[in-house]
This record gives sequence, C-alpha cells and structure tokens, in this order.
Amino acid sequence: MESAITAQRLERSFGDVLAVRGVDLAVAAGEIYGFLGPNGAGKSTVVKMLTTLLRPTAGSASVLGMDVVGDAGRIRLQIGVALQDASLDQRQTGREILYLQGRLYGLHKHEIAERIDQLSSLIDMEAIDRRIGEYSGGMERRLDLAASLIHNPRVLFLDEPTTGLDPQSRMFVWEQVRAINRELGTTIFLTTQYLEEADELAGRVGIISGGAIVAEGTPEDLKRSVGADLILITVEGDSEAAVTAIREVPGVASVDVHGDEVTVAVNDGAASVSPVAVALDAGGVRVTELTLRTPTLDDVFLDVTGERIETDR
Repeated sequence: MESAITAQRLERSFGDVLAVRGVDLAVAAGEIYGFLGPNGAGKSTVVKMLTTLLRPTAGSASVLGMDVVGDAGRIRLQIGVALQDASLDQRQTGREILYLQGRLYGLHKHEIAERIDQLSSLIDMEAIDRRIGEYSGGMERRLDLAASLIHNPRVLFLDEPTTGLDPQSRMFVWEQVRAINRELGTTIFLTTQYLEEADELAGRVGIISGGAIVAEGTPEDLKRSVGADLILITVEGDSEAAVTAIREVPGVASVDVHGDEVTVAVNDGAASVSPVAVALDAGGVRVTELTLRTPTLDDVFLDVTGERIETDR
C-alpha cells in the first residue's frame, strides 16, 4: 500500500539533548496512525519535523513522497496541521480566521465560502462571526481543526487535539476525526497522551518513550502481546515473594513487578484467578487487592517502558 508518511532513522537534537532517537515510520495513505506517549517523549518534535517546522538533525523523512527538507514548500500546500496550542488571533472572528487561512492557500472567496459550508458540522456556526476571545476552549479547538481542513489537505496532522477539553467536546472531536478519514480518505497522523483516544481512533499505534519508538501495531495486537487476561495484585511487604509463589501456577504466562503491584498475564483469567489466590495464600503473601481484567494500552506501555503514562487530565 502507498505510504503517505515515511521516516528513516529520524533524529533531532537540542544542544546536547537528543530528543528524537532514530525514529522509523511508514504510515499508509488513508490510515489513522496514533502516536502515543507521555509529555516529553518526543511526539511534538516528530510532528514538527514531519510538518517542516523543524529540520531533522539526522535521518530523513517524506510526506506524500516529498522530502521534508528539500520539498518543504510543496509539502505545506498538501497538509493540514492542528498543533497542540491553537494560535488563533483573539481579536478576529471565526469567519475571518477561516477566510485568511483559505486565502493563504490560494483559494478564491467563493471556494472558501463553499468549504465553510462543507465544514459547518465542525464549526459552531452560531459563533462564527464572534471574536475568538469569546470562544470556549472546545470551540477554539473545533475552529482550529476546521482551519487546518479549509484547503482539503491529503494528510492531516493532529497534535494532541483534545488536550484540556471536557468529555463532550472530546467525543465531538473524535467523531469528526473519524468522519474526515472515512468520508474524505484523509491520512491522519494523531499524537496523543490519552490511551483511550489512540484505542478509539487509530488503526495502528506507535508508542514513543524517551524519543524512540518502543512498540508498534494495531491496538488489539499490542494488547494481545501483553496476555489474554491480566490479574492485578497489590501486596503488602515483599512483592518478590508473590512472584515466587505464583510463577509456576499453570496458565501463568508472565509475572511483572512494579513497586507493590504485581501484574500476572494469564491465558484464561477465569480459570487462573483461584489457583493464583491459593498460591499467594500458601506462600504467606498478604494481598490487599486482586482484580481481573483484559489488557489496555496502558498495560502495553507499562510492559514496554516499565512506567505508566501520566496525563494532564
């Protein structure tokens, strides 16, 4: 399948700090690709390089077959970008923002009017002639997304589009992202620190930590890599004693310790809960909590990095 975005050993340094460490990417045309990681992991730096706002220190990248360094001007005409912080002039109205954006891309006034009408489900049309300073955070994010789509780009970069939004506004943005991809075939590169956002929207997910991609695949494949089911155990005292007690229990695939939390991957959770509990009791391990659930992307992140994602929410 044709690739819309590629990167080979992409790096970016800031002084002595290597913020992005040899990132490889291949995003297919028409795909929603989720780029998941905590703040400071390198997500926004990668996006800025792919959107020609930062030059790579090493490696290469292309968008729609065009090099991000040599073909920066051509790339900018073919992509839409909604960065984490919407930089909207608070003194302009929503309509003025959209007309300015359209004119910058060479659209005629009648074409801009048509695009505003086509994007009306995304824009708060009752507020389009009000100044941005009167908009709520959710309204600003929706307008910023509409502005990034005014020229009907082939590739859309969304950098943490729902950060700071209330649940209702977040769900609205999710619906619009799905519609843009489904109805227009737009390739979407979505960076997020929200696990459920990547799980809900992305066909494939790349997990970045410390500037490097540490796992990649469909959300389901990544979750299956952790185990069919997980038993989460919180213990008092020596957690290694819990590991010793349950490691040889039939059906246990792996045991990981993170502080006082023991994560047990099992093939059949319902069949394994009782033998695990019996083994812990026989080993003299005091358990304060024991739960059974299916894996999440948070479990995947914990498995590959040893840490959980802490979000700003």
